[in-house]
Amino acid sequence: MTPFDFQDRPFIVIWEATRACGLACRHCRAEANSIPHPLELTTRESFRLIEQVARCRPALFVMTGADPFRRPDLEVLVRHARQHGWRVSLSPSATPEFARTELGPFRSAGIERISLSLDGASQETHDRFRGVPGTWKWTMEAITNAARAGIAVQINTTFTRQNLGEFDAFVELLRQLQPVLWSVFQLVPTGRGRADDLLSAEEMETLFERLALLSLAVPFDIKTTEGQHYRRVLLQQSRGGSPSRSRAPLGINDGKGFVFISHVGHIQPSGFLPLTAGNVRSDELLEVYRNNPLFRGLRDPSLLQGKCGRCEFKSICGGSRARAFALTGDPFGEEPLCSYQPPPRSHPPQDPVSGAEPQRQRAKKRHSRPRTAMAPTHPSDDPLLS
Repeated sequence: MTPFDFQDRPFIVIWEATRACGLACRHCRAEANSIPHPLELTTRESFRLIEQVARCRPALFVMTGADPFRRPDLEVLVRHARQHGWRVSLSPSATPEFARTELGPFRSAGIERISLSLDGASQETHDRFRGVPGTWKWTMEAITNAARAGIAVQINTTFTRQNLGEFDAFVELLRQLQPVLWSVFQLVPTGRGRADDLLSAEEMETLFERLALLSLAVPFDIKTTEGQHYRRVLLQQSRGGSPSRSRAPLGINDGKGFVFISHVGHIQPSGFLPLTAGNVRSDELLEVYRNNPLFRGLRDPSLLQGKCGRCEFKSICGGSRARAFALTGDPFGEEPLCSYQPPPRSHPPQDPVSGAEPQRQRAKKRHSRPRTAMAPTHPSDDPLLS
């Protein structure tokens, strides 16, 4: 893969087009509502956002939500993105309305992929997880509908203590569904997500080891979201002689190759790290990504604290900055759910790819930790309403 300069531009831009949704998922990051936020970006403002995204030249542009299909102007927005050279990925909610939607026009407009969530390997467990009876049925109908329209399907699964025991059943289900990608999310306790539902560090490590082995035996790709230390597991297995069909890890993390725009235009490192660095209504997206102290800090591994700061894998992993913030209040704190113990400082770390000891680095300049501010998560707390 051609090297990508994360200091210059984001690899992926995700836009939360709306927080309107008909579901009530127990882990929902957005704490979605049944009606749109009164100050979500208008069609005209969304056009300007898409033009800002075009100036970022990311590899991927995803329109998500809550449920982007709750926007009546969605097809128009997709076509506008297509006119600027982007084939868009959508992340809708599996509702009866979406299951019945004719997706052919969206395919023609420029939709390349649709990601759908499966958080239970059976109808009973999935519906309980999503909070609305019938979501399993609608998800299966949506998968069929997308295939009929010629749109690739990605499956997203969030593993928690409630569904970890269904791992084998998930694998069998995905073998039948044949998605192009299985994106395995690791819970971040923000929004409706609860810390009580988190896996332990040991459970997460075992999950990543199983995913690494599974990646050798299935026809679909596997990636993790907010599970950055999966990359370490892949490299460790590869270094130990185990083959891997996974792509070389890019080192993407919250604010590092990744930028998120909220429904009201807030520019944030990710949807799971609700710290606001600007707003597309008044700021240029690329300028904020390149130069805001929060984003610059998140791209500097020397600012990482605890064992993440000592770890030889910090440049390609770095731990979940979102989960560190959610559980410790510090976006530069160590990953709370990583069981790996890096070598003591008295033993120079090896390069995680080549295994060679790196050349002695120049003395690091002193850094001041970037100041951050919590973004509002409820409409009543939004300063735009005051």
